[in-house]
Amino acid sequence: MEKKEVSEFTNSAWKEKVYIETAEHIICGYIFMPKIGKKDRLLTEVLNAGKNFIAVKECTLEYKHLPNKNIETHDFMQVNVASILIMRPLDE
Repeated sequence: MEKKEVSEFTNSAWKEKVYIETAEHIICGYIFMPKIGKKDRLLTEVLNAGKNFIAVKECTLEYKHLPNKNIETHDFMQVNVASILIMRPLDE
């Protein structure tokens, strides 16, 4: 996807930086939702959308049980909603 396409997508979607914790990982990155409804309900909408996975872009992945392992960076990752223990917004 070219930068122009990404820019057009982000203009039509809410973008939120989030902290996601699962039993094994800590993930920090951006989630997107269409600009429908209220931005202050973005996380609720993502978790209750009935999807099995959420897309996380420009993210880091930390292994909770392997503290000496380097933190990974990824352009894109899908996270299983059922595995999420905590998800909250991060201040930029």
